[in-house]
Amino acid sequence: MEILQTLGHYLSYPFVRYSLIVGILIALCSALLGVVLVLKRFSFIGDGLSHVAFGAIAVAMVLRVTNQTALVLPITVAAAVVLLRTGQNPKVNADAAIAMISVSALAVGYLLMNITSTSSNVSGDVCSTLFGSNSILTLRVEDVYLCIGMSLLVLIVFVMCYHRIFAVTFDENFSRAAGLRVGTYNTLIACITAAIIVLAMNLVGSLLVSALIIFPALSSMRLFCSFRGVVISSGAIAVLCALIGILISLLAATPVGATIVAVDLLVFVLCVGAAKVRG
Repeated sequence: MEILQTLGHYLSYPFVRYSLIVGILIALCSALLGVVLVLKRFSFIGDGLSHVAFGAIAVAMVLRVTNQTALVLPITVAAAVVLLRTGQNPKVNADAAIAMISVSALAVGYLLMNITSTSSNVSGDVCSTLFGSNSILTLRVEDVYLCIGMSLLVLIVFVMCYHRIFAVTFDENFSRAAGLRVGTYNTLIACITAAIIVLAMNLVGSLLVSALIIFPALSSMRLFCSFRGVVISSGAIAVLCALIGILISLLAATPVGATIVAVDLLVFVLCVGAAKVRG
């Protein structure tokens, strides 16, 4: 009863309700896209784009940009397109392209923050950006509306293009022979992934973003065999883990991002155990 009363007290504040809404929506969209990225063996694009977003944030700090999202989002989307095109080049391995771009962006971003920052705690600022902080608890109404709009866009695209995404995910050659514009749909998936990653950085930080993409998909794949079943269960697992992680972080005063990832890891272990029991 004491825990419920404490939660009720926290939920009476608007910023806590905002964090729950944003956290659940970001986790849901990340999980849906994560199924596609994992099946296409391109799951590390989340890690690469999050590093690019970190570099873009450093550039925004140097330029003293008030609305960082307006600068970070287009840079990350452009990097997603470049990663996609580079990965399709037979002379460059996709993993090598992601590693090259992500490490370069991370190094340049950290260098810029050290050279140009006027803060007395640069290390603390970098750590908060990389691993997440309690910035999700300081969201504005505009941030919530932006997240809701992007989430609705992802859900609409996923539902309207479900069969085409399914075809492109499993067999690009057959999809191309059937007349589908494979390149267009791959670019669309990459751009939406970049947008969700930029929003998710407020939740878990740039280094932990890929966990929101990978863990729910891998957990649901241990329990279901159909694409539809994996997509639905992945979304449910992501929402549940985000909700539990945010509530635990409020009660235990732990970092929000790390707590959500820890819950995702625990659920993955439970799903692996359940799969072994089922045989």
